[in-house]
Amino acid sequence: MTITTRTVRYATGGDSKLLDVYASERRDNRCVLLWHGTGPDERDMLAALAREVAGLGPTVLVPDWRSDQPDGGREHLIDSLRYAQDHLGQLFDGPGQLVLAGWSAGAGAAVGVALTAQPFDGPRPAAVVGIAGGYRRPARTTGTVPLQAVGRAVTPIPVRLVHGTADEAVPVDSSRELHEALLSQGWNSELSEPVTDHAGVLGCVYEPTAGRCLPANEPSVSAIGRRTAHVIADAVPPMRRA
Repeated sequence: MTITTRTVRYATGGDSKLLDVYASERRDNRCVLLWHGTGPDERDMLAALAREVAGLGPTVLVPDWRSDQPDGGREHLIDSLRYAQDHLGQLFDGPGQLVLAGWSAGAGAAVGVALTAQPFDGPRPAAVVGIAGGYRRPARTTGTVPLQAVGRAVTPIPVRLVHGTADEAVPVDSSRELHEALLSQGWNSELSEPVTDHAGVLGCVYEPTAGRCLPANEPSVSAIGRRTAHVIADAVPPMRRA
């Protein structure tokens, strides 16, 4: 299957940052905004996962953002979310559904949005996916701790969590705790626990000399990345076209 990739810019803070758009011939009316972790401007680390998701139908947007900004990256994250919301109609020539997903620190940022009633003057995502996230620290989008915000009066949306049981960077207990808290409050939450580490959930391996996650050559690790892609793509079904 052919996956097309183009790079655009989204406006933020009087400037702009890069954002990659992935799509395939199976393209439907779903859009996934996928946030990377704390490494500044590391959208390329999610390229392999983004291609897998795009091959399942959704259009995938992967923006750069910088956690080393004074606000911890909040402005970049929120502005990329606004970009995705504003461009849904342009992407599909009609209504679309937005799934917000993130890995590592991006996962906490995404879940923070799910737990906010009116996120930044825009519509709420149709679903949120947190991948290998830590939810005991303030979300970079909202400043609130997701595990402390679960009990707020917010209409639930589907939340899907993926976390490797061998993750030493962010222990899986974080996702287990959030999953149980969401269920206790009546949320539609599902947790997948592949036997892998922090990079493996992406279908990648961490390369110490490069200091980056790189696509795995091992088929079993690549298969885990494909399963994560299915979790993201299955978070909401495609809308029927009129």
